[in-house]
Amino acid sequence: MNNSRFHILVASVLGVGYIPKGSGTFGAIAACLCVIALNAIFPLQNEIYQATLIGLTITFFFLGRVSSAITEDIWGEDSSKIVIDEVVGQWLSLCLIPFTWTNVGLALLLFRLYDIFKPFNIRSFEKYDKGWGVMLDDVAAGVWANVTLQIILLLFNFYV
Repeated sequence: MNNSRFHILVASVLGVGYIPKGSGTFGAIAACLCVIALNAIFPLQNEIYQATLIGLTITFFFLGRVSSAITEDIWGEDSSKIVIDEVVGQWLSLCLIPFTWTNVGLALLLFRLYDIFKPFNIRSFEKYDKGWGVMLDDVAAGVWANVTLQIILLLFNFYV
């Protein structure tokens, strides 16, 4: 497999980015499915689950940055086919959040809202080139989703 094919697979998350409508949402859903699988692998080992999720998030952030830069030369700037940024942002929204189906659903909803509407100056991260802008706006959306979910869980004192 040549180098660009590898980066196309990474950037499109094994082809999820080719879904014609809502590819970003499908990328975020794919990330949630990975989290569900990760929890199934480490069902009663929250520390290992969290450490693995954080490690994957960091690893795919940097790999996604490189893959985004390479595939932007092929597909154009911030193509809808690039969904690795949604995966990383979605994972980030779930880091240090206890695994429950409710929390995964809330994180998905919050992340997609922040990613689509880009409040809190999230859009300003898009100005960076070489794949950084593609990744950083979704990282910002993931951080805001995570902080919002942490606040909800603290205020309502539930980790359901």
